[in-house]
Amino acid sequence: MDLAGYRGKAVFVTFLYTRCPDVCPLMTAELHNTLERLGPARSKQLQIVAVSVDPRGDTRQAVAHFVDEHGMNGRMKYLIGNTHELAKVWEAWNVGSEPDSVNPEFVAHSALIYGIAASGRLTTIYPSNFKPGQIVHDLPKLLEE
Repeated sequence: MDLAGYRGKAVFVTFLYTRCPDVCPLMTAELHNTLERLGPARSKQLQIVAVSVDPRGDTRQAVAHFVDEHGMNGRMKYLIGNTHELAKVWEAWNVGSEPDSVNPEFVAHSALIYGIAASGRLTTIYPSNFKPGQIVHDLPKLLEE
């Protein structure tokens, strides 16, 4: 995954899957709320990138539905691929992704959001229960670096 094309913008990278029953939809909703708080002009200063942790379930159709359902059409890039391709990204970001031991149709995975400054440097890490105000507060700092 090459983020160089987003230099000059703040980038927020997270790892999701469309069939997630809990944390992924909540994080996506809060990212949507963040964009709403920022408004159209300031929202253009950042890019949200989601990376699939479920190569089997995150098909183009499933991702299109998920992105549309969460009001993130045109507001979030969502990287999909096969296990071999995505495993390279997971390893580079030190992200875990494996079938849930209790319910194998679900995926146990890291649930963080990585804040990348306009310079391309990893600057902040947000927990899955972040609040939109945190990103709104940090955005000017991320854009300055």
